[in-house]
Amino acid sequence: MEVDMDLKRAFHELQEKLVYTSQKIKLADLQIETLRRTKQHNLLTKQELETIPKDVKTYEALGRAFILTPRDDVFKNLNKINNDTEQKIKTLENSKQYLDKNLKESENNLREMVQRKREGDKETEKSSAASSKA
Repeated sequence: MEVDMDLKRAFHELQEKLVYTSQKIKLADLQIETLRRTKQHNLLTKQELETIPKDVKTYEALGRAFILTPRDDVFKNLNKINNDTEQKIKTLENSKQYLDKNLKESENNLREMVQRKREGDKETEKSSAASSKA
């Protein structure tokens, strides 16, 4: 009976790890999607700014306010934000790959544990059947 409790506890721990990892993967997906939208928004803003004349006043959002900013500075800021966003996306994708690998490993461990439990139950049935014949 002691072995069954150990298996049950290990099964529960693996299940918790599986749920935790799945949640982390979903969170990483959401963050990546948000960052991609931000990047796309910045690229569209940059494209629109390129179509207007250079002498037009440009404003940049600062919280709830807008500040008069030279056009070149707006481009620099958009490029900087896009570079930072790209780095964050790469970091999140690497993290997601690690979590995916961890999730698959946990699933495999869970399958192996269930398989061992089934094999152990079959052996117990065979040994009890053999003892009842004797």
